[in-house]
Amino acid sequence: MYKILAVNPGSTSTKISVAHDTEFVFVEDIKHPKADLIQFEKIADQYEYRKQHVLEELKKRNIPLEFDAVVGRGGLAKPVPGGVFHVNKQMIEDQKNAFHQHACNLGCMLAYEIAALIPGCQSFIADPGVVDELVPEARITGIADAPRVCIWHALNQKAVARRYAKEIGSSYEKLNLIICHMGGGISFAAHQKGKAIDANNALNGEGPFSPERAGSLPLVDIVKMCYRSGLTEAQMLHKLVTQAGVLSLLGTNDMRVVEDNFLAGDEDAVKVLTAMAWNVSKAIASEGAVLCGKVDAIILTGGLCYCKPLVDMLKERLEYLAPIVVYPGQDEMLALTENAIAALSGEQEIKEY
Repeated sequence: MYKILAVNPGSTSTKISVAHDTEFVFVEDIKHPKADLIQFEKIADQYEYRKQHVLEELKKRNIPLEFDAVVGRGGLAKPVPGGVFHVNKQMIEDQKNAFHQHACNLGCMLAYEIAALIPGCQSFIADPGVVDELVPEARITGIADAPRVCIWHALNQKAVARRYAKEIGSSYEKLNLIICHMGGGISFAAHQKGKAIDANNALNGEGPFSPERAGSLPLVDIVKMCYRSGLTEAQMLHKLVTQAGVLSLLGTNDMRVVEDNFLAGDEDAVKVLTAMAWNVSKAIASEGAVLCGKVDAIILTGGLCYCKPLVDMLKERLEYLAPIVVYPGQDEMLALTENAIAALSGEQEIKEY
């Protein structure tokens, strides 16, 4: 039996779990008041504060520091292939200086620091958001100095891919899958025999619009808006990535409210949710071309899969292409735990960063 501690830092909380194999002893979301976090100049400076909170939670629950591995959520530094990685000092240094500053960058630091307290314990990350397995064609855009990059829900997408493969008695490495994660951001990818050969930059909102993100937009109109708006670069990015999408169109980013209004026949809600399904289905169908139509299944996952009208509209538009499987929500703690167990058991190679 493997004892696994998983650590998943978010913007204002640190979620942790303790599992014996995949049986959870507990899962806890440790809240961090903004008044506490504001004292830190950089996100990287928070790791000692968060580490102490994790250790205090374990002590409060009488959980001894006896783990085979501590696995952290991967950060947004340099691109890496998918898989499980040992945490090393170079990874930590890269996360501290990453261009994209996000709380997830603390995952490897927390895993490394806590594992160091435990004899024989290993520290890992798994399938960070910067997993990059794109084929060369996927990188080329119409501007030479602006190649495509992907920042996406790699952890959840690869976890549900493996789950689906196991359920049908196959393996991820034998299947062609199109997977779409729908949450605050929407990521979609073509998975060919165990590699995501095409994926979008969901962090910046590339692709369909989401509850908060604008999605891909008419380029010339956006260039004009940038010059005419009077907004700074930071203000414009904020507008496009956190104040756009459904929030801009309907005044709310709560999709439960949108669903209720849709079912009540509200004209605006019907129009916007239908448009979201239209755009998401176009993005998913485009990956069918990437896979030359050889698609074993389309997998829908993420929090928006709890919105039945949206899922029903996607099924209506996409069932011609492949069978559709739905895994609502995202279970990052289980995904992290499963990856750590696979690494310890030899099922997955442990990669060096």
